[in-house]
Amino acid sequence: MSERDLSTRDLAEPPETNDNQPDDASEPLARERDADETTADGSVEQEPDSTSQEREPLLSGDESNRFSSRWHEVQAGFVDEPRESVAQADSLVAELMQQLAASFSEERERLEKQWDSGDDVSTEDLRVALTRYRSFFDRLLSA
Repeated sequence: MSERDLSTRDLAEPPETNDNQPDDASEPLARERDADETTADGSVEQEPDSTSQEREPLLSGDESNRFSSRWHEVQAGFVDEPRESVAQADSLVAELMQQLAASFSEERERLEKQWDSGDDVSTEDLRVALTRYRSFFDRLLSA
């Protein structure tokens, strides 16, 4: 590891408050859950959609392979250096999160450039972007 690797602590800064956002941020989620079916045990079962069945990769194949390879190295080193492995795992997760955030940021920037230049952004482009956000969001919340 380098002298100062990125860590999840670096990424965990509290988000800036947005005065335009409603106080109860959970309200839209509650409405979405109302639209889903509740199972006998009280858990929420979401309706399947095309994004859950045909998920687009979040990273290119090369990037995914690189992160997977590094993860296997971290795991392999645990027996000899458990503390170092945990530090490396934290750094790797932080780097992956940063890579994903950069990817979403680039996509948003591309759409905003179209808006700013007066070009119409197609509903299909916006649908694809929102579908990608939803897929990522669902993956983060999945068990």
